[in-house]
Amino acid sequence: MSTPTLVDYDEVLERFDPVLGLEVHVELNTNTKMFCGCPTAFGAEPNTQVCPVCLGLPGALPVVNRTAVESAIRIGLALNCDIAPWGRFARKNYFYPDMPKNFQTSQYDEPIAVNGYLDVLLDDGSTVRVEIERAHMEEDTGKSLHVGGATGRIHGAEYSLLDYNRAGVPLIEIVTKPIVGTGARAPEVARAYVTALRDLLRALNVSDVRMDQGSLRCDANVSLMPKGATVFGTRTETKNVNSLRSVERAVRHEMTRQAGVLLTGERVVQETRHFDESTGTTSPGRTKETAEDYRYFPEPDLVPIAPSAEWVDELRGTLPELPWERRRRIQAEWRLTDAELRDLVNAGALDLIEATVAAGAPAGEARSWWVAYLAQQANARGVELVGLPITPAQVAHVIALVASGELNNKLARQVVDGVLAGEGEPDEVVAARGLAVVSDEGALVAAVDEALAAQPDAAEKIRGGKVAAAGAIVGAVMKATRGQADAKRVRELIIERCS
Repeated sequence: MSTPTLVDYDEVLERFDPVLGLEVHVELNTNTKMFCGCPTAFGAEPNTQVCPVCLGLPGALPVVNRTAVESAIRIGLALNCDIAPWGRFARKNYFYPDMPKNFQTSQYDEPIAVNGYLDVLLDDGSTVRVEIERAHMEEDTGKSLHVGGATGRIHGAEYSLLDYNRAGVPLIEIVTKPIVGTGARAPEVARAYVTALRDLLRALNVSDVRMDQGSLRCDANVSLMPKGATVFGTRTETKNVNSLRSVERAVRHEMTRQAGVLLTGERVVQETRHFDESTGTTSPGRTKETAEDYRYFPEPDLVPIAPSAEWVDELRGTLPELPWERRRRIQAEWRLTDAELRDLVNAGALDLIEATVAAGAPAGEARSWWVAYLAQQANARGVELVGLPITPAQVAHVIALVASGELNNKLARQVVDGVLAGEGEPDEVVAARGLAVVSDEGALVAAVDEALAAQPDAAEKIRGGKVAAAGAIVGAVMKATRGQADAKRVRELIIERCS
């Protein structure tokens, strides 16, 4: 097939209706793997977290991780799913170069959770309900490292290395039902869904949901239907998209690419595709198999999973305040408008502000710091707010220093700059930089007298009742004290000395 010309997005929407299907893989934060006792810590030396079970050695028998099953049930409950009273694991047979068993232990026709939904908040405040088909348990594969090529992929590489540390790490795969009717907002809906799912999983504390480390990965299925058609088009599956922005970009690109294929009279190939972060485009992977091609059959070495109604109810009682419930509470407590709340969520500031308030700061001041000065610092560094090297507790302490009069706002910003620069805790920065407010009354009086003597005209105006002239004297005192004087007290002293 020749490379299609990308179709303008508006023309895509005039001619076609997009259909989405999102498959999100979540690595659970259990201490051990799904079917053995090997640790799951990220970043260990290659092939140091393996054993006969996860290496698939003959005679090694798996045992199900109870905590992983509990996490799966809790995820299903939070997604409004039905929890299956009985289910089995199956072997998914496929050539996995980075899976030593050469099959994946997964769930096929008997998943742990089915028929749920997640209400997703879009940027304009509207809500889309995304229906969940299933959430099932399985194990992760290992990792292939392709060395010597320009792209990090197998094509063009000189050789490949295999790291089996990740093989066997517990996974939950959450699969949506077809998402239709989103039109121009399909890419936005895809991003918003993965965002909402990430927030939910973080609240459940079942995963660290680090997309950059692969603990949350999205496969984006996209197809196009000609306007008026009732049969879905052929889908492609863009694999392992690893950022929220990339989910949106990948869906948009596939819509424009598939439209180019269809409008030239060719057929879309059902295949996996790879997303290129640098270009925002996708490239072919492998022809996509159907379920029959995987030759599923029940796993003979594992007993069925049969969660009792009592156990499910017990786990239901462990569910935390869910993100959307928490946002409603915070909105009421902080008296935010819908637009203000939405802006805080979109900026990634809500959790940070709440944590700062929990550390003792007033909500208004915590909000001001994160959405103003700290947001500017994040933009300058090209990172998200959560990526700044400062904690909510540190911000709360700076706010407390201002409230106590030990710092003014200008000095407080310098303290925050020091923390961001890695100079230590706020108190250490204050001490090292000599940033405490000048509170010695005698020193302030001396600085005021010196400034009045240096500007006799301004002093005479103040004595004549023109209080506005005090601004120049305040400025001089602040300059002399390197901004460390209390401007309010300086102004009071100026009026007193000129009366």
